[in-house]
Amino acid sequence: MPELLPSCTPRVLVNPRADQERAYGPSERAIISLPAFAEARAEISAWPGYAPTPLRSLKGLAKAAGIDRLWYKDESFRFALGSFKALGGAYAVLRLLEREVSARAPGVPVSALDLVVGRYGKITRTVTVTTATDGNHGRSVAWGAQVFGAKAVIYVPACCSAGRRHAIEEYGARVVVVDGNYDDAVRRCAGDAADNGWFVVSDTSYTGYMDIPRDVMQGYTVMVDEAIAQLPASERPTHVFVQSGVGALPAAVCGHLWETWGRQRPQFIVVEPHDADCLYRSAEAGRPVTVTGGLHTVMAGLACGQPSLLAWAILERGADAFVSIPDDAAVTAMKLLASGEAGDRPVVAGESGVAGLAAVLCVAGDPEARAALGLAPDARVLVFGTEGATDPAVYEALTGLAPSAVCGPARVG
Repeated sequence: MPELLPSCTPRVLVNPRADQERAYGPSERAIISLPAFAEARAEISAWPGYAPTPLRSLKGLAKAAGIDRLWYKDESFRFALGSFKALGGAYAVLRLLEREVSARAPGVPVSALDLVVGRYGKITRTVTVTTATDGNHGRSVAWGAQVFGAKAVIYVPACCSAGRRHAIEEYGARVVVVDGNYDDAVRRCAGDAADNGWFVVSDTSYTGYMDIPRDVMQGYTVMVDEAIAQLPASERPTHVFVQSGVGALPAAVCGHLWETWGRQRPQFIVVEPHDADCLYRSAEAGRPVTVTGGLHTVMAGLACGQPSLLAWAILERGADAFVSIPDDAAVTAMKLLASGEAGDRPVVAGESGVAGLAAVLCVAGDPEARAALGLAPDARVLVFGTEGATDPAVYEALTGLAPSAVCGPARVG
């Protein structure tokens, strides 16, 4: 079924600094580690409504792409937020509030349940958390603030859709619209937080701000470990494609797989939109590079111009390649999943969440890119569908289908 593949030209950069023989060392473990993952899993798995999201085997699209296996981790069922971001922002809010209560009431043990029932409400109600977001991360931070008893102020760039702004406000947060792109919102958020004594809970890191983004990234590893457990016992992926904004997600996935599987880890490919490719350009330059301008892309959650320094520290040598794709590729992948045209069960996937899959299909249809990444007929590929229809109006505008017309009950495919 090669006619199903999107007609697009990916840009591929094989990372000259990648080192498959390099051991996962202390500098990487200071960012993402298995002991910190165990803490995150113990906490998050105890939250009401927690359940592993499905790992679907897309046999039809694998056949169309000319590969052996294609697994899709479907995050559209993650808690009530429909996005993997629920694992990161809310977890970081919890960790922050636990530290604040312990600092203000020394010697008092603090649990998530204590915060949920308001036992330390006199303290937590004085705490305001804030972040910049294109939608899903801010929603997670707002949700975490509401659940654990803090206030939230969320900054969004002007391009953030009305639906995503409203979804954040539903969790009691105040939304501030910034006239600019995501990186402008990050700077405004940081400045206002400093002026007002608020706590920034961001998934990006920068000089002087490193600790909280580690908690955010560590929360994401719960999703990665679920996928490992759901893979067939005798099979491992040969390739993993993961979409990126600032780099927090791919670094979390890469770090967890690197430490877990060592030299037997898969080829790891970072995916970005053509017009918001800060990690691709950083890999070209051998140092973090900021992309400026409007960062215009339909993949709004990936419209980030400045790499996270923590993410770059892992991806600089942990990522085997960087790929950028056009917007049309993401829209085509959304439609293919929604229609089930390849013979797979229909899946609802948002425009940012489908980027990794879109890159696989783009590469599969381009002989030069395919050869560069070693995407052979026996390839087994894992991708993360990191969001569902987090803005139903945008989803319908792009696919021509309402999410309710596509999705059914969750199950492992």
